[in-house]
Formats: sequence, structure tokens, C-alpha cells
Amino acid sequence: MQEGRRAKAARRTFMAAAAQDGIERQVFSRHAAPFTARTGARKLWPMASPAARLLSLPVRAVIDAVLPPRCAGCGCIVDGDDRFCATCFAELQFLGPPHCACCGLPLPHDGDAAAQCGACLADPPPFATARAPLAYGGPARQVVLALKHGRRLHLARLMARAMLRVAGPLPDDAVIVPVPAHRWRLWQRGFDQAAVIARQVARQSGRPLLVDALVRRKPTVSTRGLTRKQRMANVAGAFQAVRKADVRGRAVVLIDDVMTTGATVAACAKQLRRAGARHVAVLTYTRALPDRQEQFGKPNV
Repeated sequence: MQEGRRAKAARRTFMAAAAQDGIERQVFSRHAAPFTARTGARKLWPMASPAARLLSLPVRAVIDAVLPPRCAGCGCIVDGDDRFCATCFAELQFLGPPHCACCGLPLPHDGDAAAQCGACLADPPPFATARAPLAYGGPARQVVLALKHGRRLHLARLMARAMLRVAGPLPDDAVIVPVPAHRWRLWQRGFDQAAVIARQVARQSGRPLLVDALVRRKPTVSTRGLTRKQRMANVAGAFQAVRKADVRGRAVVLIDDVMTTGATVAACAKQLRRAGARHVAVLTYTRALPDRQEQFGKPNV
């Protein structure tokens, strides 16, 4: 008899837990909106205390209430993560056709999709293509600086999503490789912003990440204010491909936050090609345009 009472009590406990779980899934499935039972008898939400309502909210709703999503550019409250407010979005300069088929710099007029700029025709770079969704400046510049110097690593999700939109379909055998930072810079900053972005690109594209395919053998001086020739000399011999077997015969997507003159990515692409990479495509979040560098300041890359 005692065992029978225990069995009945266990069944009642199980049924009560199952019923509560079902009600909570219905009542609190959309930010704890009031739910009226099918019988229409009464609303369950007003019966709960404020503390109980707070505890019953989905974790995401609680986080949004305490730490609301903010604009990636100016920091004002917006309606979702990894977004810009209307003001900042209007200030973004999106890059797209017509542009150089190789380096991606905007061209002054429409033409053949295979048209290249004079610089690429005169001195073809070691990479096949270079693409960036945004010009360096305004809110896009704020995102780059917030990631690099403000340690707002979550911005890499936004950056990677925009970069993949302009990259187009990636080859099935593509591997994601970041431009490496020198170990002293890693020690000072604590992370490599290109590697953080590359990890998000790999995650969102489903392609493997080779974070150590390239190494920076020597530190380079600040490139701020240097000409293209000086930048090329600055990065000469700075990079080395160390995982040659992993890139040999494959397409490589080279990741960085900003492309200015292209000296850094060209030096990396040259090493990847020497290691046997079939194809190197450069993908950055922003591209510094010559006519905007004076207005927004030259990026230190």
C-alpha cells in the first residue's frame, strides 16, 4: 500500500512538471507575452509576480533588457545585434561595380566586368582578386577601430557577414587564412584582429580556418603616411608560409580588416603562391580610397 501511494505521488509530480513545462513553452515562447488558455478561462500572465515574470523571460530577452543592442558605429540603441542605426547606415559608402576586376578599386565609369585599373595592368598583383564591402571612413572606420583597439570582438560577426556578401560563392576547396600579426603585437594587444575576423568568416562560410598558415617573421614599422613603394619595402621578407602542404593546390581566402595600398596582402599572397596555392583572393572589411584618406585619416595598416 505504501508503495502504491509512492507510485501515485511520483505520477502526480511527473504530470505537474510536464504540465508546467508545456505551459511555460507556450506562455513564454515569445518574450513572455500573455497567453490565454484554450478554454478562454483567464490569462495566466497577470497572476505571476514581477520577480517570477523576470525569471520566466527567455535569457535573450533579459539580456536585451539589461544590455540592449547598440549601433556598431555610434553606440545608440538599435533593434538587433550587429546592426547600424539609420544615421550611421546612411553614412556608409558601399563598394561595388564598376570596379577593377582585380584589386576592386572603383572605376570612374561602367565598362566590361573584366576591366582592370591602370595599376593592375601595369604591375599585376600576386592575388587574383581583392574585395571589400565598404570604403574606409565614417562608421566603418569606427567598427575597425573598435575591434582593433576597443576589444569589441563581437563586431567580427558583422564584418564577416558583410565581407562574405561581396566575396561571392567560395570554392569548395577554399581555406581561410588571416594576415598574421607579429608576436610582439600579439603580446601587446592580446589578439590578432585579422584572425578574429577570419574565424567568423570560416564559421559563416563553412570553410576551414588555417590561422597559422602564415607567420610574420619580423616586426614592421607603422605604415601611416608611407607611400606604396615604402610600404612594399617595409613588408619585404616579413611573411612566410609555414603550412605549405595545407595550401598547396587549394584556393586561399586571405583575410584582413583594412586594405590600403595592398602592400601587406600582396606580400602575403606572394608567399602563399610560392607555397603552391592555386588561387589567392583577398577579402577585407574596408578599403581605403585615395580620395578619402585625407578626410578620414590613413589607416595604420
